[in-house]
Amino acid sequence: MTALLQIAFDALNLGSLYALGALGIALIFGVMRLVNFAHGDYMAFCVFALLWPSTDAAAIVFAGNLPFYVLVPLVLAVGALLSMLSEILVYRRFRNANPATMMIASFALGFVIRHFLLMLFSSRPKSVTLWPDLSLPVEIFGARIPMLQVITILVTIVVLVLLTLFLKRTRYGLEMRAAAENFTMARMLGVRANRVILLAFAISGMLAAAIGLILATNSGTADINMGANVMLIAFIATVIGGLGSLEGAVAAGFLIGAASVIFQATLPHDARVFRDAFVYGAVIVALLVRPQGLFAPKSAKQRV
Repeated sequence: MTALLQIAFDALNLGSLYALGALGIALIFGVMRLVNFAHGDYMAFCVFALLWPSTDAAAIVFAGNLPFYVLVPLVLAVGALLSMLSEILVYRRFRNANPATMMIASFALGFVIRHFLLMLFSSRPKSVTLWPDLSLPVEIFGARIPMLQVITILVTIVVLVLLTLFLKRTRYGLEMRAAAENFTMARMLGVRANRVILLAFAISGMLAAAIGLILATNSGTADINMGANVMLIAFIATVIGGLGSLEGAVAAGFLIGAASVIFQATLPHDARVFRDAFVYGAVIVALLVRPQGLFAPKSAKQRV
């Protein structure tokens, strides 16, 4: 029973990261039909912002000693501003371009951000000490779970609830949902494109910043490539869930996280190094059965 509970918490923790990443990607795709491959680089940028304007130990200690109620909003603001600047300076110029052109632009933007960090901080991972007490385990029904896992799961639940209320109960949320369903019709009905798109980018950037904080706290390092794996899995989750479906992206993120943990726990020891091959094999099967995604929105089903 304890082992099963441990697996369940590990699956929820990993699934939470993938769900938050997939949600950030799905928000942008919903209003712009853009898969923002720079999303993973936003995560790294927000973590390295803790080291600015210096890379010495004093700067790292200073960032780590900031109260969490100051540090967290600061990093979230950095993520939102970076994401909004990306839309204003880059993506706004490509709104009427071919989707492939926007995708290439997102790749290029990601490389620019990554090499900007490389120029300032080099490729060597930096040590970042954020809330070391969160690595201490807590006992839940006999299972010893790191506090960071518990907080990650709770934060994900809170974010999902707040975002659901925002999308369903506020005017801006309704405008985002309308734009995601049919952007042209939404604009004809009076929805302001710039406001909706900027808001979607701001929320997506804050989600990227939150993931970056979780990764940095868990690993204790800042690496320019730290968001690459989460970005890849989040993109896959967005496709599996159904492009344009926020609920599907979140559900698929949790499913992929659960599959990774279950394969890691159940495969023979010698086969565990091939866990990702089994996970991606399951992804291929899912797409063969449901090429439009497991939770495709109505508009996508009609196009199929």
